[in-house]
Amino acid sequence: MKKGVLLVNLGSPDSPNPKDVKKYLGEFLMDERVIDVPLWARTLLVKGIILNTRPKASAAAYKKIWWDEGSPLIVLSERLQNGIQKEINVPVALAMRYGSMTIKKGLQELVDKGVDEVFLIPLYPQFAMATTETILVLAEEIRKANFPQIKITDLKPFYNNPQYIEVLSNSVARHLKGKDYEHLLFSYHGVPERHIRKSDITKSHCKPSDKENCVCCKTPSPAHEFCYKHQCKEVTRLVGEKLKLEPGTFSTSFQSRLGFDPWLQPYTDRTIERLGKEGIKKMAIVTPAFVSDCLETLEEIAMEGEEIFHEMGGKDFTTVPCLNDDKEFVDLLSNWINDWATSENVTA
Repeated sequence: MKKGVLLVNLGSPDSPNPKDVKKYLGEFLMDERVIDVPLWARTLLVKGIILNTRPKASAAAYKKIWWDEGSPLIVLSERLQNGIQKEINVPVALAMRYGSMTIKKGLQELVDKGVDEVFLIPLYPQFAMATTETILVLAEEIRKANFPQIKITDLKPFYNNPQYIEVLSNSVARHLKGKDYEHLLFSYHGVPERHIRKSDITKSHCKPSDKENCVCCKTPSPAHEFCYKHQCKEVTRLVGEKLKLEPGTFSTSFQSRLGFDPWLQPYTDRTIERLGKEGIKKMAIVTPAFVSDCLETLEEIAMEGEEIFHEMGGKDFTTVPCLNDDKEFVDLLSNWINDWATSENVTA
């Protein structure tokens, strides 16, 4: 069998034009694993309300961060793809869950090169319904309908892989070297609390509303294999240990909430506001739910987050870039791919 690799990231509009943004948001928000309500309610909410109000504002946000080469997320994902391709001997394709760079096109590109065994890599360290799961489900649907002759193996979430933690920790240390900061905030993309309950294979372990003690996140359980909240908190804990951060000098928060339902807390914007009010003058922030910088990191955090911090009296606001095409990250993924290509046993 000839092997190949398909990297899959979130996606992006084709341009920051409101028309393209509306099309992208429509596909994204109509995904039943993103807004997990009955179809009639999702249609009413997305097509009846959100797509009539949000595209213009979202387009303005995209324009703030758009590069000459195009969408930062797409450009950075392509750089990652190219970096990996230079280090391995099997073809590497790139696809997006939403937008014009479809998973079907990515698989077709590999099939056209004779590939019949694909290593699918969702570019998310943690598992979530709205990220990893929706990619895997759609990829299997596309395989059955269009490429029944190929076999797909996927890379499991690597949030607690020691090699990944080392790469992430090294990146944080390198970008904060010489920086005088009082608090390091680990901000992860938020999800509704009900996603955590739905992903709980034990149906009794996860208690997302336990915001303070998070006993369930600290208590070993099979549920942790699919618990986004636990996996985020583990990344924070493991990086904190690796960097020997003092208790109280770092914390976890969740960003990008949508609608009125309870989402994972504490919220990033309110945490930044609280830190400023408490007298923190210098803070840094890292976003480990993303491997590529995008709207949520470049605009929501680096621009809006800094503005909130300054309004609350803060002075220095430092953002740590995502791993993007960091050489250590490229090497790590390349090593995992080579392990798969030679032995079919990936240890991530």
